[in-house]
Order: sequence, then structure tokens, then C-alpha cells
Amino acid sequence: MAQSNTKPKVLISDKMDPNAAKIFEERGCDVDVITGETPEQLIARIGEYDGLAIRSSTKVTREILDAATNLKVIGRAGIGVDNVDIPYASGKGVVVMNTPFGNSITTAEHAIALMFALARQIPEANERTQAGEWPKNGFMGVEVTGKTLGLIGAGNIGSIVASRALGLRMKVVAYDPFLTKERAVELGIEKVDLETLLSRADFITLHTPLTDQTRNILSRERLEKTKQGVRIVNCARGGLIDEAALKDGLDSGHIAGAALDVFATEPATNSSLFGTKNFICTPHLGASTTEAQVNVALQVAEQMADYLVNGGVTNALNMPSLSAEEAPKLRPYMKLAENLGSLVGQLAHGNLTQISIEREGAAAELAGKPLEAAVLAGFMKQYSDSVNMVNAPFLAKERGLDVRSIRHEREGAYSTLLRVTVGTSQGDRSVAGTLFGQDTARLVEIFGIGIEAELAGHMLYIVNEDAPGFIGRIGTLLGESGINIGTFHLGRRDAGGEAVLLLSVDQPITKDVIDKACQLQGVKTVRALSF
Repeated sequence: MAQSNTKPKVLISDKMDPNAAKIFEERGCDVDVITGETPEQLIARIGEYDGLAIRSSTKVTREILDAATNLKVIGRAGIGVDNVDIPYASGKGVVVMNTPFGNSITTAEHAIALMFALARQIPEANERTQAGEWPKNGFMGVEVTGKTLGLIGAGNIGSIVASRALGLRMKVVAYDPFLTKERAVELGIEKVDLETLLSRADFITLHTPLTDQTRNILSRERLEKTKQGVRIVNCARGGLIDEAALKDGLDSGHIAGAALDVFATEPATNSSLFGTKNFICTPHLGASTTEAQVNVALQVAEQMADYLVNGGVTNALNMPSLSAEEAPKLRPYMKLAENLGSLVGQLAHGNLTQISIEREGAAAELAGKPLEAAVLAGFMKQYSDSVNMVNAPFLAKERGLDVRSIRHEREGAYSTLLRVTVGTSQGDRSVAGTLFGQDTARLVEIFGIGIEAELAGHMLYIVNEDAPGFIGRIGTLLGESGINIGTFHLGRRDAGGEAVLLLSVDQPITKDVIDKACQLQGVKTVRALSF
């Protein structure tokens, strides 16, 4: 990405701190700051630029990427990249970067501010006082001192909230599948399961991304299990809480208060929660402080300039940190490693304590760190929507996950092999894969059962008793559900024992289909997978 004769040219298309432009210039880039353009104006202009620095306003669509004939990197000053078509950018060879940690303190402080606002009913007291009332006897707040704060998610932002809460003399319990007991001790908090957190917490704050595993993590059923008088704060992602159930809990008085900075649908201009007693909301202001906006602007300028001038890659969402010499040889292994990490992440459950990445045969001769990062990126995508091969090792370390990389000199049944094993409270879970023809990735073992399959697209994983008639039953079910089977892969321990079925299908598997599959004779486990 280094430029030998001409300076790389960067367009800043959204408002950001003016020092970002200075950083580009100081590091050898020409920069234009042109904000507020229409998509048509941006399409007409973008072809002359090597880099595009954005916030949330600019939507980088396929049309813009088609017109961006010289574009090499897009930098998002902030975490969310919903406004960038990342798969299409990848196909165009454009690196997409973000700044995943620049807003952490700001978001954590907003959660603490909302917690205090709930505890002392500040918004309503302010409104009534300014209306000319003096409702001194109309408000009775609660102290936070001595209360129990329940963190759902104890990563970067959650750990900052924990430290602030401990400074307020609160007790802190946390639910996070990646949080080890050792890391919990280091943070001064108690690791608990979700049911325990719900029953003990006086305040609950959420600090987890929105994934299939976390969607509606505070469902109606779980909200009903919370402690009487609980107060709930969400500055993370909309969709983590069943908003209709939250309103019912507030109306009944079971939930004493709730404060949301995020909603399932945004902009939230017509929520059923509006006007509900003891409900506070803000318009997604978690990252909105002067310091945070400066930090992410400067960080994205530094990252983009480093890539355009020197070829350095930091916080890329669609590219690992690889040198030009390593990339061609490592690329197929990186895809295999990411898929194996994703597979074991989607299937392994329980208290995750460690993960090991073993390389043998030809794979043992490759650089271990990029493969380790690829495994962790695939593994942790089930729990984080901003993870990539650059920040995945940091996220794993932050949560105290014990990561081990093992290199074997031996050569087994395959000339090259990667094995990923996670240690859980339910025992070790291991998957393995190889390359055929130097670039075709294949799964060859899953939880001790040999099976050959390509991991791609939508898949259905089933563990069942090896018995006649099962394949016909599952085929009939999928056919009746309008789901077309692409490939069919079988494996078993021994005749009549436990068998594994991996199906690739053309459509996403719905919960209704999973429920029906679970009812089939001999079925033990059913999971929908996505790669």
C-alpha cells in the first residue's frame, strides 16, 4: 500500500475533529474535507481518492464502491460499520477499518450516569421543578452504595463500569461466557451464571453486542425472574431487551426503573415505552462526548495513514495483519482456521476456560500468530460484533481466556492439519480440518467423529442415534419446510452408536424447523450454523 511517487489522497466525508486532517498531512497524505454531500455527489467525486474517512452519516454502498476505482481503505471513526457494505468492499480489495475501543470510557460513563438518574429520578424531578412545582415529598430515591450491580458482559466497557461501581462501594456480579474466575478476581467482581445474576442484582447494565446468542437476552421470561424493584440500563445495543416485556414490568412495578440509550429500531421516534413511568431514554448518546469524538477521529487517521503510506494494518475488519510475503501461503489456512474457530464457538457451550490451536504436518511450518488470531476471530464472532483478526487476541486476553498454540513435528493421517479445542465446564470439545490441493479447506473431525465437509453458508448440525430411517425423516422435514439441501455429510463413532449429520442448505434455518427436528426420533442435538 506504500506510495512511491505521489501522495495518497484521502477524503474525509463526515464531520470529525480537525486534527484528523492534520495527522493525514503530517504522515504524508493529501486530504480533502468535504462533508454533507449527496450519494450522487460522492459517487462523482470518490474515484480520485485512495482513502475514505467516515463516521455514521456516509453510507458506503455498492454504487459508491463501484465508482471508487482507486480506493484502498475505508476508515470508520467509531465501532459500528453498518453503513459500509463490507463483503462488497472486500471483493473490491478495499480494507475496512474501525476504532473499536475509542468510545469505551464514554459509553461506560453514560451507563453510570443513567444508573444515577434512575436511582434518584432526576429527569422527572427536574421537569416538575422547572414547571413551577416543588415536589420535594414526591420523590424517594435509593442509594447505590451497598447495592448489587449485575453486569451482562464484562469485556472492555463492562470492566470499566465494574471499576466505577466498585468505587461507589457497590457489589458487582457478572455474567460473561468468556470471563474466567481468575480475571473476575483481578477485576474484584464475582462471576455468576445468568439466573443467579437476575435473582441478585439491584441494578443490571448490559455490555454485550447483539448476536444470535444475545438477542433478547433479557426476554420476558428472564425479566420476570429479576429481583423485585430492579433497575435496568442498556447503553450497548438495541434488541438485547424485549421492549414490550420491559414496559409490562415497569407498569406492574416489578421493574422499578429502566434507562435505554439504544432501541431495537432506531431512530426510535415512536416507542411504546415513551411516557412510561420510571422510564428514561437518550438518543444513542453513549459515544457522544468531546473526548470520544476526538479519540476516534485521531485513531482512524493514524490507522489509515499508516496503511496508505507504510502498509501497516490495524483494526481491519476484513483483513488480517499479514506481510506481503506471508499472505499468499497463509490465506487458505486463515480461512480454515477462522471456520474451525467459528464452528467450535457455535457448538461448544458451558463455562469456556481455554482454547488451544494445534498445527501439525505442513501447517506446523507456518507462522502461528496469524492462525491463532484467525481462530479467535471466528470463535469470538459469536459474542462480539466488532471482533476481527487484529483485536480478537486482545479480547480473549481481556476476558482471561487461556489461549494455547501448539506445534507438532509429527505428520498424521493428513499432510497438514489444524485442530481447535476448547475447554468447557462440560469437558473438551475439539474440531479439526485440513487443506486438499493446497487451497481447499475441509472439516475432517468434529468432537471425535470423523466427517468430511466444507464449512460455508447456512448449515444444520445434528447429533442422533445411528439407526435406519433417520436420513429419510430429516429430508422429509426439510422438504416440507421448503428448505433445499445443498450437501449432505455423515459421520459416526460406530454402527448403531452416536452419529453426526452436517447439511448445507440454501436458506437460513428457522427456530420452528429446529424445534421440529428436535422432536424426530433419535435426535440428541440440533443447531443452526452460519459461516
